[in-house]
Amino acid sequence: MHLDINGLITQYGYLALLIGCIAEGETFTLLGGVAAHEGLLHFSGVVLAAMIGGIIGDQLLFWLGRRYGTRILRRFRKHEDTIRKANRLIQKRPSLFVIGVRFMYGFRIIGPIIIGTSRLKPLRFFVLNVIGAALWSLIFVTLGYFAGEIITPWLHKLDQHLKHLLWLVAAIVFGIALRYVIRRWNRRRAD
Repeated sequence: MHLDINGLITQYGYLALLIGCIAEGETFTLLGGVAAHEGLLHFSGVVLAAMIGGIIGDQLLFWLGRRYGTRILRRFRKHEDTIRKANRLIQKRPSLFVIGVRFMYGFRIIGPIIIGTSRLKPLRFFVLNVIGAALWSLIFVTLGYFAGEIITPWLHKLDQHLKHLLWLVAAIVFGIALRYVIRRWNRRRAD
């Protein structure tokens, strides 16, 4: 049985990208961009799937923050100063914070929860979340697309060498197993 990775990416790529972007994001958007560069997925479809996944993920975290945010944030006692600074920024520049939160290192998950506790109006958050997700997906998918020019030739070379590497690993494992069997056989014979 031969596993066709390209066929799987073509068939399930958008769905996998959308689901991946609900939870994490940057890695999936970059890989989606590489897949678009390779012609396995359409660039606009990758951007749209990443955007929708990002919106869904942040909306869920926002509502989680709205409902349980204070309880959740109490568990981050080490980060109280950062949370206070984030709350001040939300109060001063809510639009900028909501749009930019997915670009801030360390705030991808906790940021929307903090925003949910701030009592920012849900409709305003949604509109700003859509704008932020559109910018974020476009930027990261584009980076992945252009990185594909660098990564793709390296992956094709790796694929050629991977077969040789797998045979080498198999030979080493076989040699170790053979040595173990011979030692065990010699010990039994000596007893």
